[in-house]
Amino acid sequence: MIIKDLKQIGDPHFKQKLNLVKDFSDSELLGLVKDLKDTLYIHELVGLAANQIGGSFRVFVTEVRKTKFRNPLKPDPLRVYINPEIIYYSEEMEESYEGCGSVAYSKLFAPVIRSNKIEICAKNINGKEFTLEAEGLLARVIQHEVDHLNNIEFIEKVSDWSKAMSSEEYRRSLLS
Repeated sequence: MIIKDLKQIGDPHFKQKLNLVKDFSDSELLGLVKDLKDTLYIHELVGLAANQIGGSFRVFVTEVRKTKFRNPLKPDPLRVYINPEIIYYSEEMEESYEGCGSVAYSKLFAPVIRSNKIEICAKNINGKEFTLEAEGLLARVIQHEVDHLNNIEFIEKVSDWSKAMSSEEYRRSLLS
């Protein structure tokens, strides 16, 4: 089911501890993953965490693709991350603009400094563990979504509020 209204910052779901997935055949989990995928597309996002749609498990999805706000140099296919843990952060950092569907429905963009490369360990929808090395936009999206699962919103990590801008101004800046 497509979730038309994403939870917005201040909603209690963002401060609740999420549950580890233990049963990969759980119908609630399977429904949540489907909802995450459907909602990711309808809102033109590149990442979405369970608590953004009211889910209670440590799950998120990513798909780095062209959206109204992003045109990545390195697209990445749809991935499901269950019980994720980032196991490596590079010392090389990068400042880039981020937005979030749960912060004014992606109407606010601001710079955030994050590691340029990471390695994540998670399980897929079948419960099989995998590790993934990511860099650039994919690494940024993964860190952003793991923050959601850890009850941290990107606005808590903004590096310079004087550079924050509306989505309209952000799009204009991409064209210039």
